[in-house]
Amino acid sequence: MDKIRRASHAGSWYTDNPRKLAEELDGWIRAAGLAKSSDVRGVIAPHAGYSYSGRAAAYAFGNIDPTNITRVFLLGPSHHYYTTKCELSIATVYKTPIGDLPIDLEVIEELKATGKFELMDLRVDEAEHSMEMHLPYLSKVFEGHPVKIVPILVGALSAESEAMYGKLLAKYVDDPNNFFSVSSDFCHWGSRFNYMHYEKKYGAIYKSIEALDKMGMDIIETGDADAFKQYLLEYDNTICGRHPISVFLHMLRHSSTKIKLKFLRYEQSSQCKTLRDSSVSYASAAAKVEA
Repeated sequence: MDKIRRASHAGSWYTDNPRKLAEELDGWIRAAGLAKSSDVRGVIAPHAGYSYSGRAAAYAFGNIDPTNITRVFLLGPSHHYYTTKCELSIATVYKTPIGDLPIDLEVIEELKATGKFELMDLRVDEAEHSMEMHLPYLSKVFEGHPVKIVPILVGALSAESEAMYGKLLAKYVDDPNNFFSVSSDFCHWGSRFNYMHYEKKYGAIYKSIEALDKMGMDIIETGDADAFKQYLLEYDNTICGRHPISVFLHMLRHSSTKIKLKFLRYEQSSQCKTLRDSSVSYASAAAKVEA
């Protein structure tokens, strides 16, 4: 019998009206105007409410050519539940208002057999938004193409664990039928996030935030997980998907397929000009096979 993960954030973080949701997603993908490429094997995309980051996310998902893809690995951070491991879903299907996505139970069993993964409670799964916010886009992009998903909740991993999970998952990168959807927002700035790094040399606060984010994005594009770790230690930028991104960088490092990440869009929820302001940054990247 199916064990269902409900679309628990539909109706609040994004519309639960299927027609409206499909129209929104189509509109954003059209507006991004990207050519679909079978060389794109993964994305980094934001996970805020669609009124904030839906448009930016289209610059990730709009690259996907669904033709050869049969499986999508989802790597999302844990916002409410503390774990130092990666955890697998116990659901068999993830619901979205515009079509359901079945879980690849075979791969889940394979990963379970390594002994490195825990299982997450369905309540934890439904409370977490980081992977759910990617699902409607995936459902839209893979319309008419049967695809299974492998959701992995990435906990607060040590650098050693990030490398270990990256190595373990690297073999899946070498299968061209696999795709990777990595969930992260970028800088959360303001007193409510307890983060107010500001370098006056950039002028306005929002420009300092952009410089900080772009520094991190440039390092991610190099594929160097150690340099990214160093950057985080130095600036402590509040990139909530730092652990999924790091695991993905280690996966790319250890796979025999040469894949390069490139950021295609950067936005901020608002422009911070005073210390009373706050904002969240959104960045979208595509991971593309190098010729």
